[in-house]
Amino acid sequence: MTNIPETGRTPRVQIRLVVIQILVLSLLGTLGGRLWYLQIREGAAYAKEASGNHVQQVVQPAVRGSILDARGVALADNETRLVVSASRTDLMKMKDDGKAVLTKLAGVLGMKPQEVMEKVRLCDAKTPQPCWNGSPYQPIPITDEATAKQALQIRERAEDFPGITAEPEAVRRYAAPGGANTAQVLGYLSPVTDDEITKAQDTDSPYLRSDQVGRSGLERQYDKQLRGKAGVTRYEVDNLGRVIGKAQSDKAQPGSNLVTSIDARVQRVAEYELDAAMKTARKQFDKITGENYKADSGAVVVMEAKTGRVVAMASAPNYDPNVWVGGISAKDYKNLTGKDSNYPLLNRATQGQSAPGSTFKVVSTAAAVEAGYDFDGDYPCTSSYTVGNQVFKNFEGENFGDITLGRALEVSCDTVFYGLADREWKKDGGINPKKGEPKDYFYKAAHQFGLGKKTGIDLPNEVTGRVPDREWKQKYWEANKDAWCKSGKKDGTYVQKIAYENCLEGNKMREGDSINYSIGQGDTLLTPIQEAVIYGALANGGTMYTPTIGKAIVSADGKQVTEIKPQASGKLPVNKATIAKMDEALAGVATRGTAAWKFQGWPQDKIPLHAKTGTAEVYGKQTTSWLATYSKDYTVIMTISQAGTGSGASGEAVRKIYNSLYGVSEDGKIDKSKALLPTPQKSLPKIQSDGTIKAPKVQKYDPKADQANEEAPQGGASETPVATTPSPTTGNRQTRRRSGRGRRGGRGRTA
Repeated sequence: MTNIPETGRTPRVQIRLVVIQILVLSLLGTLGGRLWYLQIREGAAYAKEASGNHVQQVVQPAVRGSILDARGVALADNETRLVVSASRTDLMKMKDDGKAVLTKLAGVLGMKPQEVMEKVRLCDAKTPQPCWNGSPYQPIPITDEATAKQALQIRERAEDFPGITAEPEAVRRYAAPGGANTAQVLGYLSPVTDDEITKAQDTDSPYLRSDQVGRSGLERQYDKQLRGKAGVTRYEVDNLGRVIGKAQSDKAQPGSNLVTSIDARVQRVAEYELDAAMKTARKQFDKITGENYKADSGAVVVMEAKTGRVVAMASAPNYDPNVWVGGISAKDYKNLTGKDSNYPLLNRATQGQSAPGSTFKVVSTAAAVEAGYDFDGDYPCTSSYTVGNQVFKNFEGENFGDITLGRALEVSCDTVFYGLADREWKKDGGINPKKGEPKDYFYKAAHQFGLGKKTGIDLPNEVTGRVPDREWKQKYWEANKDAWCKSGKKDGTYVQKIAYENCLEGNKMREGDSINYSIGQGDTLLTPIQEAVIYGALANGGTMYTPTIGKAIVSADGKQVTEIKPQASGKLPVNKATIAKMDEALAGVATRGTAAWKFQGWPQDKIPLHAKTGTAEVYGKQTTSWLATYSKDYTVIMTISQAGTGSGASGEAVRKIYNSLYGVSEDGKIDKSKALLPTPQKSLPKIQSDGTIKAPKVQKYDPKADQANEEAPQGGASETPVATTPSPTTGNRQTRRRSGRGRRGGRGRTA
């Protein structure tokens, strides 16, 4: 007898079958539900998306707008080049994915086959540059430097080069009219990244994969206006990617043109004279370090005093922005960014900051007057100033006796400012200030002069400089205390002693800090553009303007012109009477003070010039030259790192810039017909009915000959290399220094 049922299945088997049936029914139910969701509920949406898979876009890049100088001369524009491109879609249809064609093409272009193949491969997370990050349906450029012979060979033998085209296309050109390089101001372009595309997709100016975008300078600041809107042609394709028809086409809209306040002629002079001054400085011997001055970097700014518009802005070392066009090579990139490059991509006028030296004394003078000191009072200009066991010496031990603040500016007397700052430090309670808010007149004045923050110039990545007030010192101490305490030694080297003192009381305003600060030393940092704003305000009676380079945005057809108006940013914290006295004193600097030897013979009665020299110390380096000047129309600021004194290194170059502006010869005679810009350019260049702008030709700057003001229509910008011949060598007066460094003082004295 058996327990097996008649069906032949045990109870256990029956249970398993039931479970399996339930699972099968559940899976069928889930599948059915999912099909309902996809086909019924979301069917329309997915159908629309699927149809999009059969439409591919081909982009026609918009012609980028030009960047023009104040007279309409092109600083950056577009030129037609023969561009050889490859259709990846056609190549992929070939059995070998087009390798044979690309190899043959490389032979015609004089390139390596591997180099050509890398250019047509698609970018992804695992594929390094070079590669193509645009649409695979977009023609991929192989080179934009094809010769007419190469292009003709490709087109005549089209059967040997299927999928390859050779067509004229517009590419970026940095024209350097008359040799005016303007590299750091203009910036450069490079392909848009995936991250940028994602961030901009919901804005009013989205990117396409084919876009070239500004990376620095005006190209970046005004990228949206210059870029225009690319044209898009939509093609219907089958599931194999083959084109079966055209769906829609949107025409490209060219970008607008940017008219700037830069004058290419003055820009060329500024670049040349900065370069010549640096080369001359390198021939001068520095008795302090026992070697010639290095003069490794510098900047010059020429700005309209009454508007803040920048007429010229040069930075050294310089570079050719055309190296970025068509993709930069690894060698060129290393030359621009490597450790030995000295970083020419930096715009030293807005991104270079250093101690301003005695050019800062205009701020200290204003602070002293605000604190109640009489501008015309008598203040001791002794040969040295002693604080405890520290001796702060005046320049070359000079002793002028009791002098006014105006005379202290003229002769750049350090000890006058040492005494005033020290007296105010003591009034505020010394190292442990009294309860309540210290007056801090000298530090508050700097902030009122607009220092310690960006000027707002229309260039990206401007730096702020530094006002080392109590708030900054506290934050800086908190950030560096541990490192100072670890490395500091009471009886160690100079650096170790400074670290030891900073560990103990680096958050406190010490006596030496205030003394050094009063002459633009210590931890004080300024940029040339900040100085231009300050001295421009002194020139115009007290109004600080936000510096600008852009002057107008002009649509491609010339029908829409949007002017960029000057904007006042504030007033100097001094009254008209004090400004007038400072103005007189700064004129004295150029006629009988520290800059007089460089401005001998200048027609001061007809074109009054005002100046302030500065020679700033930087620990571990040679002194930095500063020269801040202004006329009624312009302010000219020049600084050169590791070059010596303010007037010695920069004086001759600044004088020659003024010579060119006003048509002044070396003997002081004025010839207005030879003046490049005797008054600022107020009007915009003339726009033709078709939107083009008529521009004059810019001639090469010849420092040895008087240059006339040409007004012939431009038939093509004259291009010359960056200056290689220095100005006639002149002596550089020996750098001024204190004989004894202050224990708490920081970094010495200035001229």
